[in-house]
Amino acid sequence: MAYLAVALGGFTGAVLRYLLSEWMATWHGFPAATLLINTSGSLFLTWFYTYTMERFPIHPHLRLGIGTGLVGAFTTYSTYAVETWKLVDARALGMALAYATASMGLSLAAAGVGYRLAMRQSRLRWAGEGEGEAP
Repeated sequence: MAYLAVALGGFTGAVLRYLLSEWMATWHGFPAATLLINTSGSLFLTWFYTYTMERFPIHPHLRLGIGTGLVGAFTTYSTYAVETWKLVDARALGMALAYATASMGLSLAAAGVGYRLAMRQSRLRWAGEGEGEAP
């Protein structure tokens, strides 16, 4: 059953990525859609795994379907690499450097925000249950 969860999530994530990419055409040659997709995916995946492991356990198949399937298909490192190379090949070195730096920096920052949000929600949920301090 795990493979079905991943397949369904993967289908959904791939379609969402396609729709967002079509909706957000590149901005003056800058691949903004992929940057947004990878940044939001980093935030969500880190939040999702942290929260569902720390305080809100879910079925492992659901975790696989959402994390590996949906977010894995939604985000795309290979597209990021191709778009960066296209900028380098077009001699837009400044834009390539800005895109590569923004992609890595924003994705790492978003992952940090996702982690902190999940930990904060875990502590609030723990306190709301009247069981004392969060672990």
